[in-house]
Amino acid sequence: MRDDLHSDLPVPGREKKKPAAARADAEREIRPVVERDMPLATNSERVLDSSVHAWLDGELPEAAVRTGSTAKDVEFWRGLSSKMEVSRRVRTPEHVEAQIMAALPHHPPQVITPWFRREFVVTPMAAVSVGAALMALAAAATVAILAP
Repeated sequence: MRDDLHSDLPVPGREKKKPAAARADAEREIRPVVERDMPLATNSERVLDSSVHAWLDGELPEAAVRTGSTAKDVEFWRGLSSKMEVSRRVRTPEHVEAQIMAALPHHPPQVITPWFRREFVVTPMAAVSVGAALMALAAAATVAILAP
């Protein structure tokens, strides 16, 4: 049995003759959607004045920067700062916190299978280490038994 996963796509041998506009629409539907990223830098990108950077770093007072072309930048950063302060003060309501705490389990998770029925995996390094330890133990026992 042959599974045709793309039965909705036109097949070259079985395709009916369609008008050019309908074929163009069908081709647009078949094409996969491509994600597009926004460009990081453009030719029209404004650069902040060095005095605004100094004010943001706390090196200049606001009055020294709030003149001329830098006034819009200062207003933007002041507004952003005030919105950030508001979002910092937002707290989770008490009833939501209580619901979250109630949903947490009150006992530690239990092991489903006992330890003696679980899969036992031995890595090659562990096998070599155990073999070397057993050989050393056998040599020590032999020396203890045969020693006068």
